[in-house]
Amino acid sequence: MTTVLDRSGQHGFAPLAIARIKGAQNANRVAIYMLYAAIIAFIVFGTIASIKMFHGSQLLYWLYFNLPYTLITLTIPITIYDALVIYRYRLSQPSMIVLSIGVSTIILLGGLLFADAAWLGLSCWLGVAFLFKSNFKRFFDFLATEQTATTTVEQ
Repeated sequence: MTTVLDRSGQHGFAPLAIARIKGAQNANRVAIYMLYAAIIAFIVFGTIASIKMFHGSQLLYWLYFNLPYTLITLTIPITIYDALVIYRYRLSQPSMIVLSIGVSTIILLGGLLFADAAWLGLSCWLGVAFLFKSNFKRFFDFLATEQTATTTVEQ
């Protein structure tokens, strides 16, 4: 029995797969915006908290210390979802995905349990989101380049 390949999508990718990858890319974009917000919150509230007049403010200290951690922590589930989509559609080497997620998890857990250095593990998760951003960008650049080449050949 012969099987017929469904080539209705772009380069062997079904339209549903491309839609799922675009959805993961949009989720990653939200995660990156949250990471930028964490960096800005750290800078702004750290600067304000360093002013002598605000040294006693518990709210400013919480915003300076905990808000960036909270924002970065909220991006972890999004990043794990992105990793699963990237792994499922082989947009990156599986070893790179396992290495980035694994090292970030180990450093975060080690920092939380043994060294009181959660900032180190959370900084690893910053890098993972940007790594996945580049994976999505390369994939869609590849699709755009191939579509442009196909259109040129047809003309």
